[in-house]
This record gives sequence, C-alpha cells and structure tokens, in this order.
Amino acid sequence: MSLFGWAAHASVGAGCTSRSPGAFRRIIVAAVKDDRYRWASHTHQGDTMLPTSASRTSRWVVVPLSLVAVAVLLVLAVLAAALALGGPTPPPTMHSISDPFKGLSLEGIPPLSRFTARDGSALAYRHYAPTAGQSARGSVMLVHGSSANSQSDHLLALSFAKAGYAVYAFDIRGHGASGVHGRIAYIGQLDDDLEDFMRAVQPARPATLAGFSSGGGFALRVAGGARQSLFDNYLFMSPYIHYRAATARSGDSAGWASVGTPRLLALMVLNRCGMTRFNDLPVVAFAVADSPSADLTSRYSYALAANFQPHEDYRADIRAIDRPAAVVAGQDDEVFFADKFRQVLDEAGRSDIPVTLVPATGHTTLTLNPTARAAAVAAVQRLDARP
Repeated sequence: MSLFGWAAHASVGAGCTSRSPGAFRRIIVAAVKDDRYRWASHTHQGDTMLPTSASRTSRWVVVPLSLVAVAVLLVLAVLAAALALGGPTPPPTMHSISDPFKGLSLEGIPPLSRFTARDGSALAYRHYAPTAGQSARGSVMLVHGSSANSQSDHLLALSFAKAGYAVYAFDIRGHGASGVHGRIAYIGQLDDDLEDFMRAVQPARPATLAGFSSGGGFALRVAGGARQSLFDNYLFMSPYIHYRAATARSGDSAGWASVGTPRLLALMVLNRCGMTRFNDLPVVAFAVADSPSADLTSRYSYALAANFQPHEDYRADIRAIDRPAAVVAGQDDEVFFADKFRQVLDEAGRSDIPVTLVPATGHTTLTLNPTARAAAVAAVQRLDARP
C-alpha cells in the first residue's frame, strides 16, 4: 500500500462513532513516564471523562500521518517545479572552443560506417585505414568531446593513420548520426555500446582508447571500470575529471557549459530513490555556435551527462586503472588547469601515469595543432612499447 493509501486507511479506521447523543471523542496525551509516551482515548460526557476502547487510540496516528502527507506533498511539489522549470540556460558561444573548427578541412574524411548495438540501434563511426597500404601496427579508438562528433577528430585520426594505426572515430550515442541528439536510454548505455563495438568490429591489437575532454573523462570511466580489459592502452587528452578535481576551473573561463542545478539536484534525489523515468530531461547546455553543418549537440540529458564522464568517485577510477595509460594536455588550456593533472593523478596514488603538456596549445587545438597531434601519436607509441 502506498503512503497516501496508508494514510487514508488510517483515517478511515479512526472514524468517530458515538455511544449516546451529544457524545464526542478526542485524543489526549495522558503522561510521559520512563521516557515513553502513553496515550489514552477518552469520551467527554458532561463533567465525566470516560475511557473508550483501546482501539480508539488509533486516531492518534492520524495527526502524524497528516503531517507526513503534507511534507511529502511539499517535497513532491518542489521536485516537480525543479523538473519543470529548473533546466539549463544556453550560455553565450565560447569562441575559443568553436572558432578553431571554422577552418577545419574535412577533405578525405571517410564515410560513416555502422555497427549494431545490443538494443538494435545502428551507431555510427568512421574508419581510417593505415596510409600507404601498410599493415596496422594496432588500432586507436577516438572519443570526441562534449557536443561534438567524429568530424572533430578528423585531423587527429589522419595523424594516427599516417603512423600506421587503424583508426575508428565514434559518433558517440546521443551525438552526430548515432541516436537522438543529447539523449541515451539509461546510464551505462555508452559503456554497453563500446563493448558492442569491440565485439562487432574486433580492431587490431594493441588497441588504445583515446578520448578528448569529456571523451577523455569517459575513457577514464572505462579504464577504471569493469570493462577496462576491452583495451590494451588508454590515452586521456585534456580529460574532464570532476567538478571538484583540482583541474576544474570556475567563472568566465569555465563558460563552456551551463548546468540546470535545480533540475540536476531533483534528478539526483529521484535516482537515489530508484526513479529514472525523468533521466531524459536536459540538465546541461553548451556554449556552441549555431552551425547546422557542424551537427553539434547543444544539450545533454541527465543520463547522457552522467554517463559521459568518470564515475562520481573519480579517484577510485584512477586507482583502478590496470592498463598502460597517459595524459596529454595543452599547456594553455582555457577550460581546465592543465598544470593540475599531475596533482590529480598523484592524489590518487598514480605517479606512474605520465603527463605531457604541449606548449602553445589550448583546449580545442590539442586535437588540431600538428605539434599536439604528434604528441598524442608519440604517447600511444610509448604505451604500445610498455610491457
């Protein structure tokens, strides 16, 4: 029986009956003794207080249940308002993120291929074969950053292909040509998709999962999770780690995303109670330019935002990494404090994970500048060489 049903049942069970005309009943707290409350129910007839049946004491239950019902209704009203009105407000375009892509050449970009995920969805990716007909020395799976798609990884993919790798650039579900923009069905679906891809395509070994920004955070999630054995190496390129991590900025420099905090908090409460039916509501909006040709995703649902990042205990993810891993970031990163990546890893007890800072490189340009792309390729080559 529901709480409201229980309250209604208690109210009905406590209904009044009269023994004689003019009689009425009420609940009286009789005494407090030995740290315990005792209740007695009486009938008031004239000047005489007569005890009623003990069953009448059930009426005392009506008062606290009424208060509980009011409190529950108040909480539900607050949650409903937060869900309906507490969504994110689109922030102004962050030009330091969007402008570097304006001159991006997509010459030679492969057509989209697709694999079938366990839910029957056809999810998109691009395959870059090693250049000059060489045999693959391994494979690199590229995970784009927030709001983006496989097009944003084109130049980086070309650099890895030129170095002899088979490259697979994803349209992560909820982005590009994979599913509905900004939405996934449940938290953990991206992890399932990655496993489905590896089983369907079976890329050459050694296989490296390389993620940029939010994609780097997702790569960290995988590297520290139950599916870490899917890949031989992990490369985190300026990864999003956590809003409480030392790498997180605040203020104008962190203007890439706007969070609908009331809705986010409401959904966190509901999820802790096991209610996930509202997880497709948007909680994050990105400072993206309005460019249909770029096919960007401007908002994330709660499920997508929660899945496309490390687990809440990000230090546990870092500690649990059991494969060769490395971090590469731009020294002039305007989204994260690049010089703090070393600190974050050390705090988790992973001084063995190397950090490379590329000079004169910002956040987005980490995947575009020739020097930065060369640093990423060199990092994977070093990971491949590790025993």
